[in-house]
Parts: sequence; C-alpha cells; structure tokens
Amino acid sequence: MSVVLAFADGTLEVHGLSPSDAAPAECRWDARSACHRAPALAYADVVLELRRRKIAYEDRARAYVELEPKLALERAARPFQREALDEFRRAGGRGVVVLPTGAGKSHVGVLAIDDRRRSALVVVPTLDLVRQWYDLLRTTFATEVGIVGGGSHELKPLTVTTYDSAYLHMAHFGARFGLVVFDECHHLPGATYELAAELCLAPFRLGLTATPERPDGREARLTRLIGPVVYRRDIIELAGEYLSEYEAVHVSIELSAEERAEYEEQRKVYLDFVRAQGIRFSQPNGWNDFLMRASRTPAGLRALAAYRRQRELALAAGKKLEYVELLLERHRRDRTLIFTEDNATAYAVSRRFLVPVITHQTKVRERSEILERFSRGDYGVVATSKVLNEGVDVPEANVAIVISGSGSVREHVQRLGRVLRRREGKQAVLYELVAAKTGEAYTSERRRAHSAYQ
Repeated sequence: MSVVLAFADGTLEVHGLSPSDAAPAECRWDARSACHRAPALAYADVVLELRRRKIAYEDRARAYVELEPKLALERAARPFQREALDEFRRAGGRGVVVLPTGAGKSHVGVLAIDDRRRSALVVVPTLDLVRQWYDLLRTTFATEVGIVGGGSHELKPLTVTTYDSAYLHMAHFGARFGLVVFDECHHLPGATYELAAELCLAPFRLGLTATPERPDGREARLTRLIGPVVYRRDIIELAGEYLSEYEAVHVSIELSAEERAEYEEQRKVYLDFVRAQGIRFSQPNGWNDFLMRASRTPAGLRALAAYRRQRELALAAGKKLEYVELLLERHRRDRTLIFTEDNATAYAVSRRFLVPVITHQTKVRERSEILERFSRGDYGVVATSKVLNEGVDVPEANVAIVISGSGSVREHVQRLGRVLRRREGKQAVLYELVAAKTGEAYTSERRRAHSAYQ
C-alpha cells in the first residue's frame, strides 16, 4: 500500500487508500478526486495515525522548513514564561497560554518559535500588532520577516499576518508553516476567522490571550483549533513582582436632577415596550428579538430611541466629566488614558480638556504620532473609545479612567492591562465611573466579574 499526502486549497488529500479502507479520523472519501480528504487542520493527527498503524506514506503536503539557529537577541525568560513553554512542550506543541496584558505573552511566542524551529506564522488582530511582531521577530532572529496584510503580501519562513488576511489566504499558503501562533486568540473562534486554523496544516499551534472567554461561549472551540489551555496565570498572581502594583477604584456618580428625570422617563418608555412584547433579555436572542420588534411599529421605534437616550444619559452623565476634571488635576504629573464606550463621548472629552483623541476614525499616521508623543511625555493624557483596548503597548501609562464601557469582562481587563506594564516605582490605578441607579450599574457588575477586581 502506497499512501501519499498532499495539500490542496486548505485541505489534506490522502491518496492510496480505497473507499473501503479504514481512513484516519476526519478523512472522508472524495469521489471527484478519488482520494480521502480532511481539513488541513487534521494533518498532525493523520500523520500520527499512519505511523501508529505502520502504514508507509510519502508526505508531499508539508512545505515548511526547519529554521536555522539564528537567535540574535536572547532575552532571559521570566519563570512563568519558562513554565508556559514547558507546558506547551508537554502538550506536544499545541495549546493556549493565558497571561495578563503586560506580562510578556509575545516573549512566550518567541520562545515557542525558537523551540520548534519550524517556519512560523504569527496571526494578530490589528496592523499595530503586525508592526510590533514584525519588529520583535526581525530583531530577535536577525532575519527577514514577511508580512501579509495592510497592503503587503510577502511570505518568509517567519511571517506576520492579520486574522482578516489569514482566513482569506490560508488556503494558498497554509502548508508553508510548521508552527502558527495565534496572538489574542480569543478572536479565532468566529464564523470566518476559524478558517485561518482549519485551512492551516501546521502541526504545532500556540494561542496567546489574556482572556480566552467569549460572550458566545465559542472559546470551547479553541481546543480543536489550537489545543487546550496548557498554562494560565492571572493579574493578581503577577502584580507587584512582574506587573505594576495597582488599585481599582469604583466611583458611583449621581445623575443631576434634570438627567435623572429624563432618564426615568425614557427608561419607562423602553421597558414598557419590552414588557408588553414579552421580550426576555435572558434568552440568547433577546436583544435581537427587541431590535426586530422595535423596527416594526412607531411604538417600537420610540422605545428604541428611548433606550438609546437613557443609555446616553448614563454613559455620559455631566458629573462624570466633572469628576474626570478632578482626577486629571490629581494626576497631572502622570500619564493617563481615558476610555469611553462611544466616539461621541471620547470627542467630548477631547474638546473639554483639550487632549488628543484616538478612535477608529483616526488615521494610522496621526495615531502613531499621538502615541509616540504620549510615550515621550509631550502629552500627559489621551482619550480613546475602544481602539486602545488591545494591540498597543503604552508602558508609560499608569492611570486609566473608564468613563463608560461594555459589559465585557475581557474589555475591562484589557483596559486595566494598559497601565500594568512594570516600571520601577510605578503604582497603577484604574478609575471606573458608573452612573448610580442606572442600567450601567448592572453592566459594571458584569464586567468586574474577574479576580483582578475582587
């Protein structure tokens, strides 16, 4: 029996077995090509099963190469980073490592690349992270590094790409890498991004994240796409020695009398509609049900407008900005990041306090200049909506002011992580401003369901 493995458009072809032969798991007979076929993801399992059954095979699928030992810049690993690598090895080179923002997840990735010594692809969610990984790999391994994404398409044995580019192009280059590192891997289990893992042949896979949990529960799919969680350390375990000491301050802000009256009026309109329609937000499709019903009638549209207005009153209460003014005066010698849930509030903060603002509308060059001047100390404060939640390194920041945010635990932990990068004598603080006796109070409880805030 002569078995041949081939890579074709993100799939693994197993030639040489008849339709009646027992094929490796995940393989299905493809009558059109007269071979068994599986997702490229199954490559390692197929090879191991063929070896176990002592079936000789010719591997024409893999196109990755061994990396030469070119580690030019060797940085000592912290004990927990070495522990993470050891657990990754024990798991056969497949698994997810969970470490807080600022703890050096990327260094674990570098250690894994050096340990496996196979062509490696690093997949990241943003172009900012493409740049950071490109610089890190280029200087650490003293070699050319490829980039796929942001207008570039150059493949090298070490390449960095975005999730968007990976799922679009993996069917073409998925056999060229023996190791794939999914940074911020909580992005991976989406309906489209999963293809970046499915169509990739790499037998070795590393996921890096601070918070793998997702609101939709799809983090369970990481076990198949990458591997199980093999190592985890939380903020409270590393604060002080490897991360900055920090304080999380929850501040309850009262609405003004006028705001309170309007808030209660608008909330009643919204809730009366919800109750009349029998909508249950506890159900998985509760919010979509509300939007669908609200779009059908004038009463529903009034309820939707009322929902938006009562939410706006809570997220951008006037006394919140007054308290921000007090905090900026208290921390006038510090580097402060101000986070909001929406762009409108971020721009309002920028106008009121004459500070630079970064939103998704900010051009890349302007954004880079703002962050560079913030790092130098030319700017002491930067306001932002969501774009600085992840994928940016601002080690000089030591104060975070959260004016508003979603109920996402991940988002809240990421915002705390922005000020935890260790510096000698640094004491970080995160202020969370919450409108009292509003729906935002419940949102705050949900997002603080993490050990870092206990």
